[in-house]
Amino acid sequence: MPSILNYMAYIDYYKTLGISKTASTDDVKKAYRKLARKYHPDLNPNDKSAHQKFQELNEANEVLSDPEKRKKYDEYGENWKHADQFEQARQQQGGGFGGGGSYSAQDFGDFGGFSGFGGGGYSDFFENLFGGAGRRSGRTSAFKGQDYSGEVHLSFREAAQTHKQTIEVNGKKLRITVPAGVSNEQQIKLKGQGGPGSNGAPAGDLYITFIVQSDPVFKRNGNDLYVNADVDVYTAVLGGELLIDTLDGKVKMKVKPGTQPGSKARLKEKGFPVYKKEGQFGDLIVTYNVQVPTNLTEKQKKLFEELKQTK
Repeated sequence: MPSILNYMAYIDYYKTLGISKTASTDDVKKAYRKLARKYHPDLNPNDKSAHQKFQELNEANEVLSDPEKRKKYDEYGENWKHADQFEQARQQQGGGFGGGGSYSAQDFGDFGGFSGFGGGGYSDFFENLFGGAGRRSGRTSAFKGQDYSGEVHLSFREAAQTHKQTIEVNGKKLRITVPAGVSNEQQIKLKGQGGPGSNGAPAGDLYITFIVQSDPVFKRNGNDLYVNADVDVYTAVLGGELLIDTLDGKVKMKVKPGTQPGSKARLKEKGFPVYKKEGQFGDLIVTYNVQVPTNLTEKQKKLFEELKQTK
């Protein structure tokens, strides 16, 4: 029996892209884009293995993203991928696999390892299965640029004010506007400020995470601020006024007679600015810390005794 084929090793394109054989066209596209960015030559200029992997990904995508190629690839299965020559062999023998002819692996030569890529960027397996007509003439893959990420550290007061800041991204200085009201670990995206795209594709994006320092005076919960205020026992009992710290400075606040330790009062719109809503603020919640006097004089002790008797 003639040895008519030097058959190329089977390449599992599904495995190359890390997807199942039931994957949809969108699944193929997503898997390809994710891996192609990772192994793109622009990001791995001196890594030959990454270049090889990138070519393998391109070839897998070339086949699985094309319904006709994928159908042909799936139809002939893992053992007999060279469809055209397979058909020729079947006709020459006057039958076929499952017909009058009988074949074994020896009739098709040895099954080697991955046969590698030629100068055109396609493996021998691909060339034998699809031939030159299978290539997408002049096709060059375009990839969105790499996304960048970084941190911008802000003081508590800086986060409460809209302001400009200059940051450095990959050696390039960029002036950004920080909106008032950003939260700790909040992330924003600056479109097109990442790495450059290839072959006309858009640039990547820049993701900035804000790290906001805590404040020794205020505690923040959402847009509301919390502050403790010391009140002497006389003001707590009789009522009066108290100077309270706010982000805009100190303000006078009325203390009701009979204020209890740990009780709270709310100052409307004296809290943190609401993110990207100019003129809107949270509230300031004041917790009263009533201070009991110590080291009383004899006269003061006598007065408290008299008050005690009036209960």
